[in-house]
Amino acid sequence: MPRRLVLVATSPRVAPGLLSSEAWSILAAAGTVLVAEPDHAAAAPLRDAGVVVDVVPNDGTALDLARNLLSRTASGSVAYLASNDGDPGLADAVAELLAGLGDLAPQVDVVLGSWDLPGAHLLDLVAVMDRLRSPGGCPWDAEQSHESLVEYLVEEAYETVEAIETSDDAALREELGDVLLQVAFHARIAEEHDDPWSIDDVADGITAKLVRRHPHVFADGAARTPDEVEASWKQLKAAEKGRASVTDGIPEALPALVLAAKLLRRSSHVDDVDWVAPEVQEAADRAYDAVDGDVGDLLLALVARMESTDEDAEQELRGAVRRHRERIRTAETLPRD
Repeated sequence: MPRRLVLVATSPRVAPGLLSSEAWSILAAAGTVLVAEPDHAAAAPLRDAGVVVDVVPNDGTALDLARNLLSRTASGSVAYLASNDGDPGLADAVAELLAGLGDLAPQVDVVLGSWDLPGAHLLDLVAVMDRLRSPGGCPWDAEQSHESLVEYLVEEAYETVEAIETSDDAALREELGDVLLQVAFHARIAEEHDDPWSIDDVADGITAKLVRRHPHVFADGAARTPDEVEASWKQLKAAEKGRASVTDGIPEALPALVLAAKLLRRSSHVDDVDWVAPEVQEAADRAYDAVDGDVGDLLLALVARMESTDEDAEQELRGAVRRHRERIRTAETLPRD
């Protein structure tokens, strides 16, 4: 009787029983399927299919597990269903033992029974977040609320911006993970609401929005150039939100410079509205030309000047933005010729 050990690797992020046809054929044909965990997720589906599942003795080391698996091949072919952690070191341990068996070594094959789809590792984050928030988890995580996490969401967003500005790719990957944590955290908290929602609802919402606002990709929209796509996006967004003004939907909590830039971009096509008084614009133009491109230094100098007179640059700019917002809204209501 041929001696054979088949190591069937699976993904713990795939529903138990969802295996490739090759894996199912091997497991169904095996006299016994071995697992190292008594509560292996795939054991129940296999037993429901009439497959005998047995637990192989294991003292916790890869070498011991490999030795036990190879000893089972003395009576024929054996199939082993990998543990959720992938059994670190098992393949190396099997190879080490095979080298010492010479001609007595059984045939060893590795079969991929299931694998992760892109994004599957997000399930790990959801599981960890649930564990932290649940009874017996982390006391600090358990007492957080949407409100208490606001400062962390803002902080992580700024740290992500810094990573981008410094072209630090490793830091960017880490900071995006921190931002993703905030999304998972808020979604987990929302599961405890009187009207609960989850991370799946968040994903469903943004997926539907992306499809809806890209008719040139998912439907028969005509937009082709980046400018046409942006214009179409704005039109669809305005229709969805029921917004009457281009200023609607701009968060007033944005930093003043970001808020000002966003408002000016949004309102660039609005007629009959001046950004500032003509004499102020003329002074700004002269100062801009004088610094010969060192605009950052010009802004810093303005802030320094304001600090010397106990003025708050942030608040002053916010005031100017609010006034300009009102000018835009007034202009939007003027009758057109």
